[in-house]
Amino acid sequence: MRVLLTTDGSENSNNVLRFGAQFSGLSDQLITVLTVIRAESEREQGKAALLGASQLLTPMVSNIRTKMRLGQLTDEIVNEAKEGRYELIVMGIQPKRKPVRQLLKSPSILNVVEKAPCSVLIVKGPYRSIRKILLCDSGVEDSSLPGKFAVRYADLSEHEEDITILHVMSQISAGPGISGRHLRADAEDLMQEKTPEAKVLERNIAILNQPLIHPHPKVRHGFVVDEILEEAQAGDYDLVIIGAHRKEGWRGILLDDLARKIILQIDRSILVVL
Repeated sequence: MRVLLTTDGSENSNNVLRFGAQFSGLSDQLITVLTVIRAESEREQGKAALLGASQLLTPMVSNIRTKMRLGQLTDEIVNEAKEGRYELIVMGIQPKRKPVRQLLKSPSILNVVEKAPCSVLIVKGPYRSIRKILLCDSGVEDSSLPGKFAVRYADLSEHEEDITILHVMSQISAGPGISGRHLRADAEDLMQEKTPEAKVLERNIAILNQPLIHPHPKVRHGFVVDEILEEAQAGDYDLVIIGAHRKEGWRGILLDDLARKIILQIDRSILVVL
C-alpha cells in the first residue's frame, strides 16, 4: 500500500507518524513523509521536521522517503497524493488547546478529504495501537465498506483486532414495512428474525472473518451521528471507520452532512474510506 504521512515536526505530528506507521503493515513497501512549507524562509524548518520524522519511523518502517513541497498546505497534500498515486493519506487535526500551525484545522480537514484521490486517515489525540475498531456500516445491501477494509487494511497489522460492525437504526430513515419492534431490536434479535438488516450484518461478518480479526455486529437506535459518537466513546475504540462516496462526474469525494459531522465531532482517529 502506498501511504503518505504528513508532518510538521511537532509532537502532535509525531503521533500522526506513529499511528500511520501501523498501516505500513508487515511489508517493506515505501512510505512517504511529506512536509509543506509556505515560504523559502521555512526550508530549514522543513528539513528538520523531515529528519525528525525519519529518525522516529526508522525502527518501525524499513523503507522511508521524505518530500518537501512549497505552497498552501491542503493543496500540496492533495497534489502530492494525486501525483504519487497514493492509496492512503495520514494527517492530524489541530488540537484546541495547543495550536500548531502546520496541523490542519477542521475546515481544512474536510477540504483535503473531499479533494483527495484516496482514503484519508485523520489522527486525533495521543498515539494508540490499533486493537479495537468501530466500522460504521450503512446497512444497505450494496455497501462496499467492509469489503474495501478487508482487501486494503485487514492484514496490515500483526496484532489481533476486534472489529465492531455498527448499524444505526433510525426511525427517520426507516423504510416502509419496518416495525417499531425492529427499531428497538438488538443485533441478535434481528438475526434471529432474519431481517434485511440482519442479512447485511451477517454478510459483513463473513467478509471480515479473517485470521487475527474478530468481527461482531452491534445495533444502536437513534440519530445516526449521535449514536456513532456515543458508541465510539463507550467502546473506547482506537479507530473509527466510515465510508465516503464520489459523485458521478466529480473528481473529489462527496461528503454528506452526516459524514461531515462525524469527522468534525469524533474525539478519536477516524479513517474515511473511498
